Amino acid sequence: MPVFEYVGKTLSGSEVSGEIAARSQEEVRRILRRKRVLVTEARAKPREIHLHIRRGVKSTEISRMARQFATMIEAGLPLVQSLEILSDQATSPALKDALSDVRERVQSGSTLAEALGKHPKIFDELFVNMVEAGEIGGALDTILLRLATYREKVDALRRKIKGAMYYPAVISVVAAGATLFLITFIVPVFAKLFEGFGAELPLPTKLVLAISGIIRSNILLGIVILIGLGIGYRYLAKTPSGRLAIDRFKLKIPIMGNLLRKSIIARFSRTLGTLLNSGVPILDSLEITAKTAGNKVIYNAIRRAVTAIAQGDTIAQPLQDTGVFPPMVVQMISVGEKTGGLDEMLEKVADFYEDEVDAAVDALTSIIEPVVIVVMGAVIGFVLISMYLPMFDLIGVIG
Repeated sequence: MPVFEYVGKTLSGSEVSGEIAARSQEEVRRILRRKRVLVTEARAKPREIHLHIRRGVKSTEISRMARQFATMIEAGLPLVQSLEILSDQATSPALKDALSDVRERVQSGSTLAEALGKHPKIFDELFVNMVEAGEIGGALDTILLRLATYREKVDALRRKIKGAMYYPAVISVVAAGATLFLITFIVPVFAKLFEGFGAELPLPTKLVLAISGIIRSNILLGIVILIGLGIGYRYLAKTPSGRLAIDRFKLKIPIMGNLLRKSIIARFSRTLGTLLNSGVPILDSLEITAKTAGNKVIYNAIRRAVTAIAQGDTIAQPLQDTGVFPPMVVQMISVGEKTGGLDEMLEKVADFYEDEVDAAVDALTSIIEPVVIVVMGAVIGFVLISMYLPMFDLIGVIG
């Protein structure tokens, strides 16, 4: 929204000036007239040119902002002042600009939810809908605190899974790089040495030399194929059918698929429970939960449930019909519906599956790390031994 600089006079004749966010000069005059200020001059303030590079906003920063916002509202600070403080202390330029714009819109008469909704890349539907429910119910500080807690738990779960995969991935990349270096640059040196003596090479050595020759003669083709696969994957992931096929495959991967399913169910339960507990209508809650599922298979399952519920069905039955959700989850949701405590039951499901994810990640980490080390050590060891085996024959020939 544009910012206008104005000069005016009060009823007592005193001259006043300042800045105000408005859509036009007429709106500036109308707003100030209500404040008993007669505007004599109003002009649009020149826009400042920001030279910084715009970057995305980290999820952790939004969570921290929500918790600080809740604390300020609970302490009785006015909404506009709280937004101004949050904008001043934001470290991300994108978040700083967004909060500044939200403050101007709220100051001009917009609701907080409407103002946040103008920045969908920073504040998602879940955030905006929960804030709207908090404004309507008069419990904005409670909702913001609940939202911060929700985001922190989701972030912690995401970090747990990424952290478990990071160490094995680094070991695999380093070991694969070392193996490729040996085969591409070191093995050819030994090959020339062996050719000079004309001795019969052991089978492992012949195998390694053959692999080295294939890689060296087709290295450019291999790079092109890898780049093509990467581009193909990105293109496929952008199509609805391709995204569905990829997400379905992920859920069927041994061990990892089960871990992914548990993490999705934990996020689904936590999101839906938090929205319902905040007063968001059930259909809206399910729509938002579907969009935050992170998997097209789960998204389609929840969307089918939304259609069935809109026609008068219960929540548990359509979820059971999808075949995606485990029987225990369906039963607990059914009990929650019958007892009127669906939000509390979903929170319990989320707690249970988050603990399951923690246990699965710990078990997976303890298995993957030694397996990766042993496999990569065996590969590198095989290459080295294959190169040294002919040495014994060569020593006999030389002798």
